[in-house]
Amino acid sequence: MTRGRRREHYQWNMDIFGVGGVEAEAELLSAIVFSFERMGISAKDVGIKINSRKLLNDLMMRVGIPSDKWVATCVLVDKLDKVELVALTKEINELGLSMSTMEELVSLLQLRTIEEYAAQLGEDAEGVRDIRRLFALAEAYDIRDWVEFDPSVVRGLAYYTGIVFEGFDRSRELRAICGGGRYDKLLESIGGDAVPAVGFGFGDAVIVELLKSKNLLPNFAHPNIDCIAYAMTDGLRGKLMQEVQKLRRRGIAVDAILEEKKPKWVFQRADKAKIPYVVILGEDEDQQGLVS
Repeated sequence: MTRGRRREHYQWNMDIFGVGGVEAEAELLSAIVFSFERMGISAKDVGIKINSRKLLNDLMMRVGIPSDKWVATCVLVDKLDKVELVALTKEINELGLSMSTMEELVSLLQLRTIEEYAAQLGEDAEGVRDIRRLFALAEAYDIRDWVEFDPSVVRGLAYYTGIVFEGFDRSRELRAICGGGRYDKLLESIGGDAVPAVGFGFGDAVIVELLKSKNLLPNFAHPNIDCIAYAMTDGLRGKLMQEVQKLRRRGIAVDAILEEKKPKWVFQRADKAKIPYVVILGEDEDQQGLVS
């Protein structure tokens, strides 16, 4: 199986509803960068490629692709990072497009800067304005080093309507780390209200591979717990939890044992998890008033 791909995985999703401007995209990109930084990953390790479906729509209009075929064409373009255009001949023909039309579109997609696209489409093109605004916001958020314009980013899902983006490792050894984009028409298409929306998915599979390669994956076998708290009887558990809460409010990480266990089991758990202290509340200590 491909590295960073599993049959099932956990995924973090984050979405913003009701904001039609790219201010929402900037906030989401900032959240992604913040998460990378918390993991110990820098802009030298990963980046986020950004494009706009609006740019691609304008290019498809320019080369004469009918609007009812834009979504299907985007799916084909998304495959070009894996196969050559000629390998898509059958699908292009089935879509009713000529190879020359697709070649013209792919040629335009070789432009690398937003300035080149502005020269082709005009400064007033909505996709151009969105990209420029988003990169200005990236400067304000102090995440400009993390993001780059990449017209090859399409995202294969049909519902994207504007900005699209993908997180990638700069060594190019892994699949996309995360990805998302704007989907202003999705809720309306399934019977809901027309609400602008943008979001991303961030699965655990690829980021775990990246963290492993950089020796940044936390050692979950030894949790960062300061002490274990244990009551010898059920009748003492309420009093124990009062003391546990006092410790937690002081910033001490406490693992409270909630089940009936023997002291031997508690000490074995502390030893296995490298927990330095064990707090045990017994009846004698309680009666003597030694707990406060």
